[in-house]
Amino acid sequence: MRGSAAILLNDILMDDMVGQAPENGASPAGLIHLSLPVGMLQCNCSIIGDPVTREALVLDPGDEVGRIMDLIGRHRLTVKAIVSTHAHIDHVGGLQKLHSYTGAPVLMHSADLPLYHSMEEQASFLGVPTPTIGEVHQMLRDGDVLNWGNLRAQVMHTPGHTPGSSCLFLPAGAGEVQLTAPQLFAGDTLFAGSIGRTDLWGGSFDEIMDSLVNKVMALPDETIVHPGHGLTTTIGQERYSNPFLTNK
Repeated sequence: MRGSAAILLNDILMDDMVGQAPENGASPAGLIHLSLPVGMLQCNCSIIGDPVTREALVLDPGDEVGRIMDLIGRHRLTVKAIVSTHAHIDHVGGLQKLHSYTGAPVLMHSADLPLYHSMEEQASFLGVPTPTIGEVHQMLRDGDVLNWGNLRAQVMHTPGHTPGSSCLFLPAGAGEVQLTAPQLFAGDTLFAGSIGRTDLWGGSFDEIMDSLVNKVMALPDETIVHPGHGLTTTIGQERYSNPFLTNK
């Protein structure tokens, strides 16, 4: 489902099928995941929450912060951190505004700071207004573990789409929560049937292939992949059908 009005509520216990969320927004697996395509390029902004503590991470609030805040309020969530998978304008355009509303720290890999501070160039390239940028409060590093509520995610630095591109991996035992399948929030590193483009600022085809082959595809086949654009997939599906990754 695409379009600015679409909200994908991913139920982990039902093979990530799109459906209606229970009244409190929690899936039966004990994980809140709200995916909201935002902005001109329909970046998937993800809200990942603990239904017990109501603590949440927000990934890639690229635009339409009012809609993001509406979901946060509707599900009575407290944002503990705002995470940027990479610093392209469609993924970071709302970082500062969401920080000002929630007070939550902004996290990003340091290798993408030059890109983040080049918003005028990126905006000019797309012919859109330049968004306000602000402070990055914490630098992501490969292997970092982010904890919120009863949940835990591992940071995977996956350069190639941009120098600082990073993914978040929630294992099946994500903290005190037992998921039916691992979850990967892949940013623009991996898509259903494709991979991130490498012809923009700081992109490298060799680096993205190294990240994919040696890090991302080392994850279990049952891992559900939530890309930065488009529909969900699995590591197994991409291993056997993605033209960039078959026979790798």
